[in-house]
Amino acid sequence: MSDIGDWFKTIPFITRYWFAGSIAVPLIGKLGLISPMYLVLWPENFFHKFQVWRPITSTLYFPVGPGTGFLYLVNLYFLYQYSTRLETGGFTQYSTRLETGGFTQYSTRLETGGFTQYSTRLETGAFDGRPADFVFMLLFNWLCIVITGLMMDMQLLMIPLIMSVLYVWAQLNRETIVSFWFGTRFKACYLPWVILGFNYIIGGSVVNELIGNLVGHLYFFLMFKYPMDLGGRSFLSTPDFLYRFLPNRRGGVSGFGAPPSRRPAAPEAGGGGGGGMGGRHAWGAGFRLGDD
Repeated sequence: MSDIGDWFKTIPFITRYWFAGSIAVPLIGKLGLISPMYLVLWPENFFHKFQVWRPITSTLYFPVGPGTGFLYLVNLYFLYQYSTRLETGGFTQYSTRLETGGFTQYSTRLETGGFTQYSTRLETGAFDGRPADFVFMLLFNWLCIVITGLMMDMQLLMIPLIMSVLYVWAQLNRETIVSFWFGTRFKACYLPWVILGFNYIIGGSVVNELIGNLVGHLYFFLMFKYPMDLGGRSFLSTPDFLYRFLPNRRGGVSGFGAPPSRRPAAPEAGGGGGGGMGGRHAWGAGFRLGDD
């Protein structure tokens, strides 16, 4: 049990509670402590009976049974793998420097390959040390999925939210080569669609995965693609109150002696202010110890 506890503590903070909730709520329904009828999303009960907890419980609940247990475990695994990677970082072609109000400029392209599905190496990534931005992404995706669920009378929202997070990770790491079942290897940008087909084969619904992918694409386009690649205005930014509750952590959680992803700028190019470092930290710009 101590090994399980130690492993659980290694899960990043936000993913840890999402993962735990996705186990606890289905278990509560399975044991009959609370009727599953009160855990799913029913628009009529939500609007007319003010059962406001349903959008949250329907995101965490999944009916586990002989016919759905494997699908549940597979998606729980995807939650753990890709939410962890997105929260802690991972190779990414976008800048890791976030300012209050959103992401800054486009950073260097990914040049290192071979980051497989089962790799445990953590590098500085888009949400590394930025819990407020990661929570905002989850809230935005969750809100879009809840609205879609209410409009389409969807009772279960766990898979769409997991797929939306997986889609964002795949787009931020689109050139990365990932490994899937039976030794298949392909670029990460194809992973959400491969999983869509895989979940359909093992008993899932294409609608759930498709909605998750579309919501993930909406977030990625509005937060990254449109303002950074296409030069458009920024429509999304993390609210200030989230930064107050979840302040940025310098260095994030991936400080296992990993080398910096970009070399410091030359002294004559960036001066002493680190202006040529593309939003990186201002120290280490070429000064020797003892210089003024």
